Amino acid sequence: MNIPQSSFPRIIIIGGGFGGIALAKKLSKKEVQVVLLDKHNYHTFQPLLYQVSTGGLEPDSIAYPIRKVLQGYPNFYFRLAEVLHIDTDKRKLRTNIGEIGYDYLVVATGSQTNYFGNKNIEEKGMAMKTVPQSLNLRSLILENFEQALLTDDLHERDALMNFVIVGGGPTGVELAGALAEIKKGILPKDYPDLDTRRAQINLVQGSDRILPAMSEIASRKAEHFLESLGVNVWKNIRVTDYDGIHISTNTDTSFESATLVWAAGVKAANIEGLNANELLCRGNRLKVNQYNQVEGFKEIFAIGDVAKMETEAFPHGHPMMAQPAMQQGENLGENLIRAVENKPLKPFIYKDKGSMATVGRNKAVVDLPKFKFQGVFAWFVWMFVHLYFLIGFRNRVVVFINWVYNYIRFDREARLIIRPFKKVRAK
Repeated sequence: MNIPQSSFPRIIIIGGGFGGIALAKKLSKKEVQVVLLDKHNYHTFQPLLYQVSTGGLEPDSIAYPIRKVLQGYPNFYFRLAEVLHIDTDKRKLRTNIGEIGYDYLVVATGSQTNYFGNKNIEEKGMAMKTVPQSLNLRSLILENFEQALLTDDLHERDALMNFVIVGGGPTGVELAGALAEIKKGILPKDYPDLDTRRAQINLVQGSDRILPAMSEIASRKAEHFLESLGVNVWKNIRVTDYDGIHISTNTDTSFESATLVWAAGVKAANIEGLNANELLCRGNRLKVNQYNQVEGFKEIFAIGDVAKMETEAFPHGHPMMAQPAMQQGENLGENLIRAVENKPLKPFIYKDKGSMATVGRNKAVVDLPKFKFQGVFAWFVWMFVHLYFLIGFRNRVVVFINWVYNYIRFDREARLIIRPFKKVRAK
């Protein structure tokens, strides 16, 4: 990899997500050699991926070059690489560009879509965890409306204009709200010769309420917001199969849609070598102690979505969200320096700063530790928080200008089919 030998301990971070970036920043200007490996050369602000999918933002507004994030940091090296195997005995990584040894290893690989073994849904449905997947979904949505103009078959036209989003978490709720606003404010102007009133947005949730990780009042209010936008909210229904058009469930309810978006679950993105049964737990996450050390190893750590730290407050591990990842990254940065200096490590204590979700224009729900509120003020808080955590001044400015323009004009300028996407259809 052409990384020079150093007298400083080498710390390898796998993954440039929220946790990996927070850790790398914490280690800047310290007497360690930091090597960050990622299969993409950019950090993705995942909470706004749904806005790329629905034409509200271009991908470069929510992606930021990793090299620029850590520009000017001494003893820092980035390599565009996919890690294939971890040799824990030799303390080496095997990647698609070669091998590299480590003194300390941090796994911050994040999560990936969990289809729970349903191969048909994985093959024919759409995910929204990466920038390329969001661009594919944007193209598919627009292509389906173009195709709906061309068909004389009313049944096929309805399927092309119907959307089924599986999963009532923040991703599913925010995507459903965005699609409902497109149906209301944009489709009638873009497709005046198409009866866009027949378009349907369906949100399917397996439990008895949406946003189950938030308070009950937030769930009820979010459902009310969605229904006011014309979204059909289906609860206590699990999608079991999909052939590209027909959607089966565990009930008598079924759907016909050319677009199924799977937002029903995630699992840790693990790497071969740390995937032994004794290391893994529910969700494919790695068992870690209170210092984020992987069980059985003193020099291997895991943070963020890939790590499961069982505590009294979080017996099932911390939420798979950005805040725990960033806080663990910052705490681990201090602990790695302590480890190098042979000092005792500091246990990680999660500070829950709350959760939030937006449902559309002037509609959001916010749960803070001491306050819960919904509506317009919650929407402004949601915008401020997301702008604050975006990386890069340019990205903040571009996103803010886009939001102001979209709010005033009720428009989404980025509804472009840059690269056509063809989905597997039913035979």
